[in-house]
Amino acid sequence: MSKINLSYDLDKGTGSASKGRPLFSVAPMMDWTDRHCRYFHRQLTRHALLYTEMVVADAIIHGDRDQHLSFNECEHPVALQLGGSDPKKLVEAVKIAQNYGYDEFNLNVGCPSDRVKSGSFGACLMETPEIVAECIAAMKAVTKTPVTVKCRIGVDDQDPAYALPRLAKMVHEAGSDALWVHARKAWLQGLSPKENRDIPPLEYERVYELKKAYETSFVGINGGIATLDETVEHLKHCDGVMMGREAYHNTQVLRYVDQTIYGASHKPIELIELSNIMAEYAHKHVEKGGRVHHVTRHMLGLFNGYPNARRYRQMLSMGAQNHDASADLILEAFEMILNQNALETA
Repeated sequence: MSKINLSYDLDKGTGSASKGRPLFSVAPMMDWTDRHCRYFHRQLTRHALLYTEMVVADAIIHGDRDQHLSFNECEHPVALQLGGSDPKKLVEAVKIAQNYGYDEFNLNVGCPSDRVKSGSFGACLMETPEIVAECIAAMKAVTKTPVTVKCRIGVDDQDPAYALPRLAKMVHEAGSDALWVHARKAWLQGLSPKENRDIPPLEYERVYELKKAYETSFVGINGGIATLDETVEHLKHCDGVMMGREAYHNTQVLRYVDQTIYGASHKPIELIELSNIMAEYAHKHVEKGGRVHHVTRHMLGLFNGYPNARRYRQMLSMGAQNHDASADLILEAFEMILNQNALETA
């Protein structure tokens, strides 16, 4: 699959909501958007920008680099999200990672997990935008690959009317190619990471206003976006839309991204073709010593809303737990639900 240039790369920082091509992306999600998930998602959409899970700079520097960074060529365009707050470590991580061919490096300034807080990066960096700017400038100095930021509108008692524009100004001046904004605050005191995804109210208008202030820079929006109709509405105000949990738990939404967002002429992938592709992929993974579960756990949301979706999930989740499970499990689960739905809709 050929690479697709990112809109903010094509426009050299001059894109806007009304100019250039829109950008749809699947959000980086810890424990979810690994290489198997991204391979699956890429079969559903040729054009969406896919993100890795957040990878801490120290893990790249000191850990198993291939384990953290390798990916299938078909995943392009694919972005690496980095965690860290030390410019020197982030620079070293970028130098290592750029040999793998990523299409974007993204700095996490939005994750509210305890692990991130203890490492003084993620959402807590909203309180020190000067450090974020220093990190971005350092990363930009060692790579020609786009360097971007994903942030919240503020943390804890910060006033988003001040915190978000302050961060945006500093990272823009540091050379950031794009700013992706999760349109709700992160409460580092009193809320769990899970609660931080739902309880703080969404404030889309703040992101729209930021886009107006940075008319010639790329501003993307994230948070609570569940349908392609909502995506189209957000693209009237922003340059890109990032969809998270809905893309994972109701995966068929990705089947229609190319046609709805990019105006593609090709038809969505046939589900029987998808089953064959994923079974072959899982078979190769098992041959290399992996388990079917590593692949199938990302496929459970494909048939949400279909009759017998629960049985499909049970077949994949329970069947894949067997140590001798084969990739045929995918074919069997697809055959069951597709045959059943064909009968019920005939």
